[in-house]
Amino acid sequence: MESSDQIQQKLSKGEKKLLKKQNKARYTLLRHNGIESVSYATQNLVVANGGLGNGMNRQQMLGVLEACGRVETLFMPPNKPYSFVQYGTMEEAKKAYRMLNGKKVILDDLSQSITLYVNFVEKVLWEDPSPLILPPGLLIIEEFVSPEDEENLLESIAWTIDTDKENAVISLKHRRVKHYGYEFRYDNNNVDKEKPLPGGLPEVCNSLLEKCLNQGFAKYKPDQLTINQYEPGQGIPPHVDTHSAFEDEIISLSLGAEIVMDLKHPDGRTVAVMLPRRSLLVMTGESRYLWTHGITPRKFDVVQAAERQKMGIVNGDTGDLTLNRRGTRTSFTFRKVRRTPCNCIYPSVCDSQQDQHNTSLPVPGSDREAMQLEQEHVHKVYEEIAQHFSSTRHTPWPRIVEFLQTLPEASIVADVGCGNGKYLGVNKDLYIVGCDRSKSLVGICAEKKYEAFVCDALSVPVRSDTFDACISIAVIHHFATEERRMATLNELARLLRPGGKALIYVWAMEQEFNKQKSKYIKENKNSDQMLDNSQTAACSEQAISNFKDKQYSVCQAILPRLPVHTNRTSFNSQDVLVPWHLKSSTKLIDGLADTTKPSEGSVQHRSSPVFHRYYHVFCEGELEAACKKLDNIRIQQSYHDQGNWCVILEKL
Repeated sequence: MESSDQIQQKLSKGEKKLLKKQNKARYTLLRHNGIESVSYATQNLVVANGGLGNGMNRQQMLGVLEACGRVETLFMPPNKPYSFVQYGTMEEAKKAYRMLNGKKVILDDLSQSITLYVNFVEKVLWEDPSPLILPPGLLIIEEFVSPEDEENLLESIAWTIDTDKENAVISLKHRRVKHYGYEFRYDNNNVDKEKPLPGGLPEVCNSLLEKCLNQGFAKYKPDQLTINQYEPGQGIPPHVDTHSAFEDEIISLSLGAEIVMDLKHPDGRTVAVMLPRRSLLVMTGESRYLWTHGITPRKFDVVQAAERQKMGIVNGDTGDLTLNRRGTRTSFTFRKVRRTPCNCIYPSVCDSQQDQHNTSLPVPGSDREAMQLEQEHVHKVYEEIAQHFSSTRHTPWPRIVEFLQTLPEASIVADVGCGNGKYLGVNKDLYIVGCDRSKSLVGICAEKKYEAFVCDALSVPVRSDTFDACISIAVIHHFATEERRMATLNELARLLRPGGKALIYVWAMEQEFNKQKSKYIKENKNSDQMLDNSQTAACSEQAISNFKDKQYSVCQAILPRLPVHTNRTSFNSQDVLVPWHLKSSTKLIDGLADTTKPSEGSVQHRSSPVFHRYYHVFCEGELEAACKKLDNIRIQQSYHDQGNWCVILEKL
């Protein structure tokens, strides 16, 4: 039988080049997406470069695939440059494998070509999308204006004629903008309430605004108008309209073309919504105050393929997604300028209430203060959010699984700070016991039939030199002083037998490392709060230097109080309070969330309770420097993994 090297020698130069690129596509899919190809024929194929993410629409993809046989299923994940196809027979799949590898395709509407690379996969697996609902307080009204009204409104905009300097066009990087009534200032995200623009709102808008008032879509007659024009490929970053600037209702009319708007809740939930041409978008309550809304800069939107979606939520059904080419869209967004401070029921994100009630806490200066901070902003919080927290922690991290899988059979392992126990059942050949400070989380472990008990990571009630291995995942960063973090590391070392190993993960200050963003900030693609490398490097050097000199303050001399971190953005301080937005369906124990009773007569909306967890995020080298201070310990490995600093150490 011929070896693979002999087969390679018989290939032509072009065939060798194709095979090399095919293998590269296979390894890329495995490395970045966990998609594993197989070397034998099946009915299922993964098609690299043939996806919605690189401009291939569903109709064109089907046309290419059906030339090779009957397509049973075609999955096209949103924003991904690959697709999955299942053929009716294995022979048809083999034919597609032969015909489509290296095939050049001219993309519809783009006048550019892509090259397809195909590999067999064992199964076509894709999770069914969870049902999505519109954010509370968000409405879309189709055909709110007639085509004639649309034409009149668009013709009324003098984009090129500077007839009135105060209402002149502003050219931003991603769109053209014009303001009426009051200018919205992008330098401070607010309006100058003492400097109205002359002329007020255009008369052509009067009938439209009367209709909004009469039909109950606005309580107040708007006095500010922003007109945005978006060419294909342009957009606007995710944002919440400043609470202190405008009243509750924000209404926006879409003219010229439909578009998909992306909305995101602070807890990470996202909803993509199709806004049809001539439709009215109304945002009040939670959708206005809490969810960000934005338009991703792109030339095509991902939409439902069946009967080409006209409006509403774009769900994640990969078996029914395609691309819709954007046109030039103009939005008329009307607001009412606010004259009094905002008293909404979302104080954690309200600039008015943050100014009135500073939620920041002092950095602890003593062990007693640290214990109080941890009790209020770690222990109590995890008791309250345990069920919701557990529902978001179900997928073990690959490199932690790798560590556990490489341990010898029958090893005794301690998971100190085990949470909901997601690592307790990873390797059935080990005896793993967990412990956690949260009684509620330990209860969840018990429901899963795992061995776990309640204790503090500072004092684990087990004799010394007991365990073959310990893991401490996302625990030590919750301790509020350097001394308490060192005590936790010493406790891990005490538990290990000589020759035993420990794996430690802590949250990293550097959420971008080696030019790779962590998943934590990848989900906020338009964040403009990234630290530059010089800031990060300076912080790392100072952190290590201070640690060696036994100084407490790492980067805190700049910020003596604990700031509230903005979720899904880079860290600007090492000691922070990180918001956790509890799902409204989750039962509260003691009502610890930040909520404010709405004023009398105001419209009440369902609030998502917000808790603040304390974190000390570690700078590069800081965890390693701490471990080097331990007696009889050798560091085997130190690395960065998806926004975490990680160390594997061995007890000598």
